Amino acid sequence: MADQSFDIVILGGGPGGYVAAIRAAQLGMKAAVVERENLGGICLNWGCIPTKALLRTSEISHLLHTLPDYGFAPVEVRFELEKVVKRSRAVAKQLSNGVAHLMRKNQITVFDGNGRLAGKQALAVKKDGKPAATLRAPHIVLATGARARQLPGIEGDGKLIWTYRDAMVPTAFPKSLLVIGSGAIGIEFASFYRNMGAEVTVVEVLPRILPVEDEEISTFAHKAFEKQGIRIMTGVAVKAAKKGANDVTVTVEAGGKSQDITVARVISAVGIVGNVENIGLEGTGVTVDRSHVTIDEYCRTGEPGVYAIGDLVGPPWLAHKAMHEGVICVEKIAGLNDVHPMDVRNIPGCTYCRPQVASVGLTEARAKELGHEVKVGRFPFIGNGKAIAMGEPEGLAKTVFDARTGELLGAHMVGAEVTEMIQGYTIARTLETTEAELIRTVFPHPTVSETMHEAVLAAYGRTLHF
Repeated sequence: MADQSFDIVILGGGPGGYVAAIRAAQLGMKAAVVERENLGGICLNWGCIPTKALLRTSEISHLLHTLPDYGFAPVEVRFELEKVVKRSRAVAKQLSNGVAHLMRKNQITVFDGNGRLAGKQALAVKKDGKPAATLRAPHIVLATGARARQLPGIEGDGKLIWTYRDAMVPTAFPKSLLVIGSGAIGIEFASFYRNMGAEVTVVEVLPRILPVEDEEISTFAHKAFEKQGIRIMTGVAVKAAKKGANDVTVTVEAGGKSQDITVARVISAVGIVGNVENIGLEGTGVTVDRSHVTIDEYCRTGEPGVYAIGDLVGPPWLAHKAMHEGVICVEKIAGLNDVHPMDVRNIPGCTYCRPQVASVGLTEARAKELGHEVKVGRFPFIGNGKAIAMGEPEGLAKTVFDARTGELLGAHMVGAEVTEMIQGYTIARTLETTEAELIRTVFPHPTVSETMHEAVLAAYGRTLHF
């Protein structure tokens, strides 16, 4: 086991880690990545990508059930669960293999195994519990990601109580399902299983679902989900789960009253915990706050030469945020002069349920809390020709502007393809455009994106099509 020297070593080959390594290689640095499982991390293997493959299947299922609306004769809709799962896993594998190709292309050395800090400028790698290598570098980036948070007494067992991993590879389709938590992960699984035919109940301890979204969008989505047959319970605490032979009885409580709900399976989607254990943080200057590593604006920890990015650090816990952090971190290490710190207000958030939800910037409530006098614009998809032609008239675009400066403070959308469109508002915020530039922008017709323009016009009393 010989020592090997690099300019930079990244612990973790997820979106943040592999992108950091690629950017380092582009800047002429000798880079190495240590990954214990699969390149691409949770995102490519057990998160963003395979769930989107599943959700695409459920979208098709929904369309097949609505064939008569488009002039087709109705058909009997059946699916083979094994093939649905197989396709999702194949998509994940293809992209993970693609990351391996990128590592070779950029001459990045990949070590399979577990890594931990081993003194100044050193990382020890073990494979199958045995020492495999000692890597030395003046810069070590921690990108170990996170895992599902477990509720005491309702821990995932892979059989009756599922984490997100279990929910992606079911061996039998559950007729009924209870989802604990209504964030992006919980709502996406609720949407998938409901569109595929399961009876779904969502329970949320907070007063509303999708709690990080603008309240108006959250309310719109709530009504849309209930219309689809999803049962939603908010302000509800989960107290216990009693397992049967092939079902689970969950006890929930609201307003001092409790009730039992019996379902075939439970999905626990109550947040994440950073992977800070067993990576050698003891005795270092690295600070951990509620399972996540504390960093400065350039991803530096309290330990010189040690950095952290991605789900291991603060919110929002999104793959695209991790990638951008990786670039910021490496470019600062390389001494580039035009490195800008991350502005989390310009990071878009997307939930790929039906209807989709996307947003960037401040909610209306948060903008007011911060003292802004606001102008708010709204435009419903029912006023958009393309949305109606697509058979997707259920949606809403909302904008929040500073009334004094015209700054676009936030944009919030629910409806078909909004996860693809939100980037328009994100670019607008990055370029610091005002309502003047957005109003003058020509949007193509007929497109659903016209709702974005109308939502800007609406904030200034100039709506054209509603």
